[in-house]
Amino acid sequence: MEKVNESTVLVGLIRPQQDERKTQEYLNELSFLAKTAGGCEKKRFVQALSHPDAKTYLGSGKLQEIAMYIAENQINTVIFDDELTPSQIRNIEKTLPNCKIIDRTRLILDIFSSRAQTAHAKIQVELAQLEYLLPRLTRMWTHLEKQRGGIGMRGPGEKEIETDRRIIHTRIRLLKERLKTIDTQKTTQRSNRGQFVRVALVGYTNAGKSTLMNLLSKADILAENKLFATLDTTVRKVVFDNLPFLLSDTVGFIRKLPHGLVESFKSTLDEVREANLLLHIVDISHPDFEEQISVVEQTLHEIGAADIPIVMVFNKIDNYKWIQKDEDDLTEITKENYTLDYLKNTWIAKSPLPLVFISAKTKENIPQFRQLIYEQVSRLHRKIYPYNNFLW
Repeated sequence: MEKVNESTVLVGLIRPQQDERKTQEYLNELSFLAKTAGGCEKKRFVQALSHPDAKTYLGSGKLQEIAMYIAENQINTVIFDDELTPSQIRNIEKTLPNCKIIDRTRLILDIFSSRAQTAHAKIQVELAQLEYLLPRLTRMWTHLEKQRGGIGMRGPGEKEIETDRRIIHTRIRLLKERLKTIDTQKTTQRSNRGQFVRVALVGYTNAGKSTLMNLLSKADILAENKLFATLDTTVRKVVFDNLPFLLSDTVGFIRKLPHGLVESFKSTLDEVREANLLLHIVDISHPDFEEQISVVEQTLHEIGAADIPIVMVFNKIDNYKWIQKDEDDLTEITKENYTLDYLKNTWIAKSPLPLVFISAKTKENIPQFRQLIYEQVSRLHRKIYPYNNFLW
């Protein structure tokens, strides 16, 4: 996708396990993704289905409705909040022939591509893109047709798509070899870091990890209100009082994170897998922060990091908002009415994990946060390096 503020339409489904409110919240995230990629949302279309239509994702009537809106409003791009199969893309394009059809996976890959700065990140993103592209070749290029006959054109007779597929397979093998070499180099670098406890920042994208990293380590990492602002892992030595440790900032997680990205970013995620302590940064001001916590926990499980000790860091308390009920309103309180103190005394208070509420932006409760991390890191240091406790 070109980053030129394309006019976009968002499409989602209301399913039995999620009501319209939840679908709209998911589309809010999709809208944020589209904005990050350079899109401008014009309208949303949702349809209640028990499951996506195998041929066209949506029903034919809803697709026709979208087609009419596109024709009347000169829409460039239609973005679906799921990964579409190659056949679904083909069939949708027959009804919506004059605009780009983008699924959630391709949108995320596009953002990763625009964010990649180092050679390492660029290789990882390109690998994920090619593996996504491979089964969709017939819809990506217009030149895929049989070679012409005649003088000078009597070649092997294969379709150009087969040539392109072979080229991509070769490129994928090359990229995997390069990543394997980088993995070896990264492993060597991590083994040479000495006897320091390793702490990794993890969390949903845009939870404030990079802002916290800059605050604690005086690093100069890009931190902005966009998704996936950080792709490359940054490692800094941090000292709290007399206690040094290594702190790393990693790529953020997200709902429906493409499997190809998880695989290609293996070497980056090794910083998480090999950490001694994880700081799970949560945007407490987000209306769906509980689900974001679940997404991060599931991703940690998938990459083999579920057993690493965790400290829950509820960030952005300065941005937390709630709606106060009238005294004569006797209806049951909902999530929108929860005060921060109320949240602290519900399920959060029962969590077996160490936790703290902070604002990395305004530096509220940062001394308490530092003390908690100091206690956790010092305990781990004594456990992991029992013969190197010169600090105590």
